[in-house]
Amino acid sequence: MMVPRQLALALPHAESFSRDDFLTGASNKAALGLIERWPDWPDRALALVGPEGAGKSHLAAIWAEIAGARRVSARALGETDLPGALATGALVVEDASARLDERALFHLLNLMRQEEAFVLITTRSAPATWRVELPDLASRLRAVPAIDLNPPDDALLRAVLVKLFADRQLAVDESLVSYLVTRIERSFAAARTAVEALDREALRQKRPVTRALAAELLSQA
Repeated sequence: MMVPRQLALALPHAESFSRDDFLTGASNKAALGLIERWPDWPDRALALVGPEGAGKSHLAAIWAEIAGARRVSARALGETDLPGALATGALVVEDASARLDERALFHLLNLMRQEEAFVLITTRSAPATWRVELPDLASRLRAVPAIDLNPPDDALLRAVLVKLFADRQLAVDESLVSYLVTRIERSFAAARTAVEALDREALRQKRPVTRALAAELLSQA
């Protein structure tokens, strides 16, 4: 008789975006330094550029705390009261790309300078590379300084894995962490995916999270 397998419940795990929980390495040290040097920025607008899970939102949250910034999704920019959004003198525009409302962004960048405010943009590609139709917007985007968040080195990836496991109250040994560091994609997103998958599979099989379980799971990928 087949024994039914336990269902793994996808329970939410709160992720802290505080400064104390930001892990620093060679890939993000320059970006963090610039965030913490505010308002000593090269321009009133700044773009944080990196792939999904690179730490852009965490850095934006740190800056929002420092600068008292409000936050708006780039997708909602065209429906946002921009003067109200800039009321504190600082605004985060999250997950921006060339597909956003060009006129709204153009208006925001103009208003930013008029009000002597600051805007932090998080994006997967540098604004200077976006293909936009408004020539005046294109020229403004080329002037926005961009700082890249690069893939983590081994030490930072290891620290991120340890933190992600700890966030889920999972006790793991060094052999598992070392195994994952050499076998997953070098990104924070991949680390998060691996930890989530291991937690889910361990719960389903009623097993501890070990190197052996990781090997089984990765062999099926």
